[in-house]
Amino acid sequence: MRYAEEELIGILNNNGVDFTCSLPCEKIGNLLALIGENFFHAPLTREEEGVGICAGAALSGRRPAMFVQSSGLGNMLNALLSLTGFYELPLAVFVSRRGIYKEKIEAQIPMGKRLPAILKGAGISYSVIDGRDDFSIIRKSLPGVYKKNGIHAFLLSPKIWEKSEIRSKKIEVKMQLEDTGVHPSSFVLHPSYPQFTRYEILKIIAPYLDSKAIVCNLGFPSKELYHIRHQPSHFYMLGSMGMATPIGLGIALTSDKEVVVIDGDGSILMNPGSLATAAYFSPERLTIFAIDNGSYGSTGDQPTFTKSCVDLASVAAGFGIKNTIKVADEKGLTDVMKSSGEGFRFVHVLAVPGNKDVPNIPLRHLEIKRQVQEFLMRGY
Repeated sequence: MRYAEEELIGILNNNGVDFTCSLPCEKIGNLLALIGENFFHAPLTREEEGVGICAGAALSGRRPAMFVQSSGLGNMLNALLSLTGFYELPLAVFVSRRGIYKEKIEAQIPMGKRLPAILKGAGISYSVIDGRDDFSIIRKSLPGVYKKNGIHAFLLSPKIWEKSEIRSKKIEVKMQLEDTGVHPSSFVLHPSYPQFTRYEILKIIAPYLDSKAIVCNLGFPSKELYHIRHQPSHFYMLGSMGMATPIGLGIALTSDKEVVVIDGDGSILMNPGSLATAAYFSPERLTIFAIDNGSYGSTGDQPTFTKSCVDLASVAAGFGIKNTIKVADEKGLTDVMKSSGEGFRFVHVLAVPGNKDVPNIPLRHLEIKRQVQEFLMRGY
């Protein structure tokens, strides 16, 4: 008879799951070890970034699943609603439900007890899996996640794994990160001062975006890019601030297309751990193009910390991104874009604050998704 962990792995395989993300939980440690052995697996710094990475993978046609604990689902909620649910992308979330069964950490109890009510209030479908007999619920519900492009959370009681003798096998946990050869790095400086607004920068780089998958930050950046040069390969974000880099990383890990993320200082500061995850994988075809104007441009130009105390190029290098470049002038911008596709880079672009008065994007969100998916599914 198979152990519970092995049975769940079989269910995932039977449903074509082919992309996984997780953060550790000791209650499902052996399950996570098997996940790492059986599927492509991305370790995370925070659960929210996993939603973005899985969204990118889903755009490329993958069937993603996440493995988190109860508190982690709280960290994911906004992205689940404004990204995964909004764009109708599939995601199965397997939640190690802490705080309800022989819990020794009292801080886990509030979230564990309230999780069903939170999910119900958010309109996210879920199933309570109290024992191995309830795996029939997973078998019944999981196919619909991928057929209907929905979200479903499976709340897994620690009781499921309690008597599993698979622990005696002393499975080596595959989530130990291997040395990728990417070490603390230096960045190339093209000394200059901010000369252009974001709109002017986008005009300079737009001719170099052809045949690339573009993930553009929400608000004015997406509106400006659409106004300058719309292409079906552009994924315009309409919500979920902080998710541009994770989405681009997810596409880069699952597609043969060259990917350019047009991100911003406020967005990166909201989810900086994504740079560590990107550095770990260092996809050859990914460029993170961080336009830093020192302000929250879409909400009234309130200053970000890059205006006073944070240098994004140094942050990226500190997270292990080996090829980090700081530019501001036109020659630096064009040189960077001409060399795209030659390895993973973080391009820190110094910019002048300000927005261009352009109309809203006339495309509906599902049309944006459809166009991007069609581009990603096409060969060169």
